[in-house]
Amino acid sequence: MAKLKFLGHAAFYVEGEGLKALIDPFLKGNPQASAKPDDFKDLNYIFVTHGHGDHLGDAIDIAKATGATIVAVFELANYCASKGAKVHPMHVGGSARFPFGRVKMIPASHGSGIVEGDRVIYGGNPCGFLISFEGKKIYHAGDTGLIADMSLLKDEGIDVALLPIGGNFTMDIDDALRALELIRPKKVIPMHYSTWPLIEADPKEFAKKAEMLGVSCEVLAPGGETVI
Repeated sequence: MAKLKFLGHAAFYVEGEGLKALIDPFLKGNPQASAKPDDFKDLNYIFVTHGHGDHLGDAIDIAKATGATIVAVFELANYCASKGAKVHPMHVGGSARFPFGRVKMIPASHGSGIVEGDRVIYGGNPCGFLISFEGKKIYHAGDTGLIADMSLLKDEGIDVALLPIGGNFTMDIDDALRALELIRPKKVIPMHYSTWPLIEADPKEFAKKAEMLGVSCEVLAPGGETVI
């Protein structure tokens, strides 16, 4: 059975036939985190949307501890490989078959610099992920502003869209609602909000307005799970 667990901020655990994966596992230092890196012993993939610390997070350490493969854009994957992680490099617009199903990288409008000491390392393009398994499709938008490319996702038949609503660095509630009109998923789960005061947002407001657009919205507290 395909299921999804919200770990706080933009981090999720996804499980299905042949798939035990994390997405953007920012756990240490995350005031919302409902889990610790050591909680994950049995993983096969880690999907990372971009190189910012609140998304790359603990991916490298968890990958090295579990043997999971990090899936990321070419430049970010190379960085992770240089730190000893097993990787599968891709790039925006590319898709690949995996034992559990199919993954496609979706455009995102953001940055991806990796901060290491006093250096900022180029992390390639940011992305979102369209992950297909067990006949279901999850779209994790990563960090992004509203972009017209989202209209191309309408024909994908997305079951669950994970969209940022916190503003400042990403879409706010209003733009996330406009994204919903372009994407038309069966269900939406808001993310990337209220981790810090700078991205404070009311998920109940978003949920109410999403329902008015005819899209089911499920607000998950950190640690909350849903069946896809």
